Amino acid sequence: MTSVAETPAAHGDPAHPMFELGFARPVKRRDYLHAGGAHTERLSAGVAEEIPVALIYNETPHAVMMTTPADLEDFAVGFTLSEQIVESLRDIGVLHVVQRDQGTQIFLEIPDAAAEAISVRSRSLVGRTGCGLCGVQQLSDALRPVSPVEIHEPIDFDAIVRAERGLQKAQRWNRETGARHAAAWASRDGTVRVAREDLGRHNAVDKVIGALARAERDPSDGFLLVTSRASYELVQKAAVARIPLLAAISRPTGLAIRMAECAGMTLVGLLRGESANIYAHPEGIAMQ
Repeated sequence: MTSVAETPAAHGDPAHPMFELGFARPVKRRDYLHAGGAHTERLSAGVAEEIPVALIYNETPHAVMMTTPADLEDFAVGFTLSEQIVESLRDIGVLHVVQRDQGTQIFLEIPDAAAEAISVRSRSLVGRTGCGLCGVQQLSDALRPVSPVEIHEPIDFDAIVRAERGLQKAQRWNRETGARHAAAWASRDGTVRVAREDLGRHNAVDKVIGALARAERDPSDGFLLVTSRASYELVQKAAVARIPLLAAISRPTGLAIRMAECAGMTLVGLLRGESANIYAHPEGIAMQ
């Protein structure tokens, strides 16, 4: 995969609220008026930014997702893999990121057969932040079958607890803004190796999957943690990446449990401190 970044000069009205939206940083400090009782006070704080990111395959627009403006190459690769647009990183040719006033465009070259396949189930709609089904037109697209995930030796429960602490430490932008999800991939001993933040929980997972692919790490040799609920889309994305265990800070949905059971994936919810609930395939965890 060849990666290219391009930053054309910004133009337009600097006074317009949307000026240079595509050039935004992940966090911007903004002034605000705090009102409490009869008193008001002018303060400032970091605010989480989000921008529209257009994914364009073989010069054909496919989807526009609202995304935190960081790790966009990881996002593009992870989205392309987790949505099963291509099977491996080798199927992605040039990846070209272009920043523009209104947002960012990411151009990807993929095999013609893959481009033809996604044109049939086009998702050329705006994807709201955190939305996992925007643009899906058929039930078969929403509930794609997943191949069974191979569970290696059980992962120690203590390692999962350790990874949750590591994920908390990795959320530097959320500490400043209080408005971001995070996802992380940890090795089997509970060490967080890859962590990504985004306003969208699906985007954060895609960024982790993309980072693993670009670093040529084996996703099956560890597990995934998320700071959100465990929805079925996250189970689906983890299963496509062959990750055998997904742990979430919040509860899972019923459909997520069903899909984890079908995929042979261990599903953990309400992972907080020293406790957690195991909803599917508990044999993937070794209890002390």
